[in-house]
Order: sequence, then C-alpha cells, then structure tokens
Amino acid sequence: MTMMKTYEITSLTNEKIKHWAKLSQSKHRRATGLFLAEGYHLVQEAAIAGLIDTLILVKGKQIDIETPTIVEVTEEIMKKLCGTESQSDVVAVCRLWKQEGELGERVLLLDQLQDPGNVGTIIRTARSFGFDSVVLSENTVDLTNDKVIRSSQGAIFHMPVYQRNLYKTIDELKQNDIYILGTGLQDALPMSHIPCLDAVAIVVGNEGQGVRESVLKRCDAVTKIEIDGFESLNVAVAAGILCYHFRKG
Repeated sequence: MTMMKTYEITSLTNEKIKHWAKLSQSKHRRATGLFLAEGYHLVQEAAIAGLIDTLILVKGKQIDIETPTIVEVTEEIMKKLCGTESQSDVVAVCRLWKQEGELGERVLLLDQLQDPGNVGTIIRTARSFGFDSVVLSENTVDLTNDKVIRSSQGAIFHMPVYQRNLYKTIDELKQNDIYILGTGLQDALPMSHIPCLDAVAIVVGNEGQGVRESVLKRCDAVTKIEIDGFESLNVAVAAGILCYHFRKG
C-alpha cells in the first residue's frame, strides 16, 4: 500500500495556495503542466486515470481515494481554489496527460472552438459513441479549462484528448489512410449520402465561423446535416449527430 503524506494549510497567503489558485489561468496551466479537478466525481475519475498529484480536502472531510499527498485546508481556502459558485469539499491538483500517442481510426477534430461547455460536451459524446480520440486545434479553448473538464463529466480523462496543430494532424491521419470529412454549408454533401466509414476523422468548427477554409481544403469531402427551419445547429449538437452516425457498431 502506498504511504500517504497528510499536512494542513490554514493561511490564504500560503505560497502553495497562491500557486494552485493561479491554475485557474491558462498560461499557468501550460507553464506547469498542472490543472485542477473539482468535486468528488471528477476527482475520482482523475484518480482512476492516475493523474492526481495532490488531493486537497476541507479539514474534517474524508474521501476514499488513495493519493501520495493530501492537504487539509479551511473552507475559505477551498473557496479560493474552486471555480464554481457551489463550492466543493475536494479539489485535486492533476498532471497533464501525455500529448503523444495513437489517434486511432475514428477521430474528432475541433477547429477554433471557443465555448468550453461545447468542447467538454463534444468530448463526452465522442467517448460515448466509441471514437478513439479528440484533437483540439491550438487556438481552441484550453483542454484543461475547468468548464471543459466539468462538462466532459470526466470523459476527458479516459480517452486520448490532444491539443495540437490541426494541419499536421490531418497530414498524419491521411498517411494512415483515414478519410477526412469536413463540415460546412458550401459544396457539401448531405450526411445521409456519406457511407458509414470505419476509418474517418470529422472536423467541426468555430461556433460562429465554422471550419476554416484552409482546413476544409485539406478534407476529402465536406458534409452537412440536413435540417429544416434553420441554417445550422449548435456545434455540440451537430457533433453528437455526426458521432452517432459514425459510431462503432
């Protein structure tokens, strides 16, 4: 059994607390390779994935998770660390997972998405329908954004999710004979006309602008979802329909 180290912090100005509080900012998450997971469910999922560096608990609370280091804090300190109004009793300082690995044969590519709720929901949906990985473009919202993590419901810890250059990723997928399917309205085939391919990468784009033209030019085809009454759907809804259509049987 792993020995756990437990200690207490009571000061809001403690250097560790100030360091962890800065993880609410993307630049500090990128610089340190650390991020926060808040709430019992997400902390449990992070523990299963082996990502927890330090577990932070309100003093007097208990949690059935084994981790090398536990820090007990006051409710004031926990409030400073929590990103939600409904303050939790537990937060985990987690290590970013490795950014290398196989993308697989069913991949979802996110081009310049800015709403963290959309991104987290899409990751959760991709995992639910058997996709192998999700790739965020470099200018998509940070994958360790707390709202991304919360809206993914922990799915982000249990499938490969990367943030990398989309052009290079598409080139890599093509070398592995993966069909690249963009989404858009111009010169697009109805989704019902696209066969359910076993090896496919689907690109969905920014909430307002869609997929960049420079990305669409690298796709093998462009598709659109047939709808009535509106020109387009919310990107998370559209991604859900596409993931279901191309789900693993």
